Amino acid sequence: MTIQPAKLSDPVVRAFVNAVNSHDREGFMALLAPDATMSDDGSDRDLADWTDREIFSSHGHMEVDNESAGGRVLLARYRNDTWGEMRTKWTFTVRDDGRISRFETGQA
Repeated sequence: MTIQPAKLSDPVVRAFVNAVNSHDREGFMALLAPDATMSDDGSDRDLADWTDREIFSSHGHMEVDNESAGGRVLLARYRNDTWGEMRTKWTFTVRDDGRISRFETGQA
């Protein structure tokens, strides 16, 4: 059963999912620390290039099936125009200032 984004436990992760699903690039970037990093399937990627390619230019969308670790680990069905839909895991590191310093994603 899908967890509605408004019901996600962690407010920063909730905002991340909402920004992805509404294709709000500005809101998305505001959630990230200036030196934020990310990885996809275990390999570090260029954050700006990856988010443009995998989220914004390809209409990315997350449907969260499960959350753990206080809402900072998600199992989601992620889809975009490039790859279709896949089951993914997302792990977030959130700083004390409420900004994401790192997220890791990959197939689950």
